Amino acid sequence: MQNLNQKAQVVSEIKEKFEQSKSCVFADFRGLTVKDATELRSKFREAGVEFKVCKNTLTRIAANEVGIEGLDPYLEGPTAIAFSFGDPVAPAKILSDFIKEKKNIALSIKVGVVDGKVIDADGVKALADLPPKEVLLAQVLAGMQGPLVGMANVLQGPIRKLGYALEDLRKQKESA
Repeated sequence: MQNLNQKAQVVSEIKEKFEQSKSCVFADFRGLTVKDATELRSKFREAGVEFKVCKNTLTRIAANEVGIEGLDPYLEGPTAIAFSFGDPVAPAKILSDFIKEKKNIALSIKVGVVDGKVIDADGVKALADLPPKEVLLAQVLAGMQGPLVGMANVLQGPIRKLGYALEDLRKQKESA
C-alpha cells in the first residue's frame, strides 16, 4: 500500500510541474557520465530550470491527467524532463547547446511540451535557435518604431518647406 501512495504522490508532483511550467523538454540520458550530468544540472539550476528523472509510466499518467496528448510514443527508455517555470526557451537552448558542446555525448532530445502542446525534437531544436526574449522584443519595437518615424518625417515635411520658404522670403526682402 505504501508503494501505491508513493507513486500517487510522484504522479501528483509531475502533474503539478506540468501545470506550472511554461515548457518542458524530454531527453534520453543514456550514457551520460556523472560529471556531465552534474554539469548539465548546474546549467539548468542557473537558468531556473528543474531537471528530473521520471518513470515513464508515472509521467504518462500525469500527462493524461493534465490533458497533454501525444507523449506516449516518446516515453520509452530512460527519460529525464527539464521543466522551465520562467523562460520557455531555456531548457531547449541549454540542452541543445550542451549536446553541441559535448560532441560525443549520448544525450538526445526526445520531445518537448510548450503551453500544453507537444512538439517533436526538430521543434525543440527550432525553439532553441530562437533569439533571447530581449532581442525579440527589441526587434518588435524596432518594427513598430519604423512606421512612426516615417510618419513623423512626412508630417514635418510641409513645416520644413514652409520654414525654407520663409527664410528665402526674408533673404529676398533683405537684399531688396
